Amino acid sequence: MQGTLKKKLGVEFPPYYILGACNPQMAYKALLVEDRIGTMLPCNVILRQKDGGIEISAVDPVASMQAIDNPLLAGIARDVRDMLRKAVEQVGNSAPPVERLAHAESR
Repeated sequence: MQGTLKKKLGVEFPPYYILGACNPQMAYKALLVEDRIGTMLPCNVILRQKDGGIEISAVDPVASMQAIDNPLLAGIARDVRDMLRKAVEQVGNSAPPVERLAHAESR
């Protein structure tokens, strides 16, 4: 991200990466119950330099799915949130200082 900001806007920005996290099985389940869910896929995860460490943040899929009026998405969103949380924890256990999964409601 910082390279794009430098090239297009001429501004300096600390290291910042946006990753698209997609589990095809979960995406397929979500598409089966809500065909417009593709506008919210994949789940974005950011890595950014902060306070001498690395912060990992992801929007809480449960909070995001509340914007769509389809109760069938709730269970799928909970499963995806659990998967994201586990992934962030695994990185946190094997890397320098890392902050845990950030929820949309806490931002």
